[in-house]
Amino acid sequence: MSSAVPTILVVEDESSIASFVSLYLKNAGYGVRTAATGGDALTQAAAEEPALVVLDLMLPDIDGIEVCKRLRQRSDVPILMLTARDEDVDKIIGLEVGADDYLTKPFNPRELVARVKSILRRATPERRERESEVITHGDLRVDSGRREVHVGDEEIQLAPKEFDLLWELLDHRGLVLTRDQLLERVWGYTFAGDTRTVDVHVRQLRRKLGEASPIVTVWGVGYKVSPAKDKTPAA
Repeated sequence: MSSAVPTILVVEDESSIASFVSLYLKNAGYGVRTAATGGDALTQAAAEEPALVVLDLMLPDIDGIEVCKRLRQRSDVPILMLTARDEDVDKIIGLEVGADDYLTKPFNPRELVARVKSILRRATPERRERESEVITHGDLRVDSGRREVHVGDEEIQLAPKEFDLLWELLDHRGLVLTRDQLLERVWGYTFAGDTRTVDVHVRQLRRKLGEASPIVTVWGVGYKVSPAKDKTPAA
């Protein structure tokens, strides 16, 4: 297989779901490997890092949350989580440990392929263009090359999409960005996606950044960045 073909690791213990997901991904031009357990998924991911992981939340041995945490300890591989439970708590937990997006079962396999394409399209290309860029906003310092966020001297750990969302908002200071615009810019969706994804990530950013969070809700529209507070009083 050509190394140019991205390989997707599908981690799903229900063989019927794994089969049809694999079929749609193969038809879209991807290489596909499958794992029915969390342990097998971690072994495969370590042996040959995939371009993206489709990860079911409910697995027979280690749950998807734990698999996600362990993958994140050693890799920035994009992760799309599948959950059978349509509860915000599952989605928030999944995104908090570093998943890039989620789909709730039952889902349309075409949407899964569209989301995989979007995630991969946004995964790396533009990061190189802004390798040395740093944005400071009050006590907040965001280093794009190192993918680090500091509030004062404290480093704040953000999931990949939390970082991208914060950067996008700071990079457009003074503008209100709608949820659909953020979905397109951060997740790469060119169709009407689930805008709750944006809201979940904003909640996480506010929780992690605390008082330093510059994100303001513009009701009925989207989000913007508040003016920076001066770090030191004027002389």
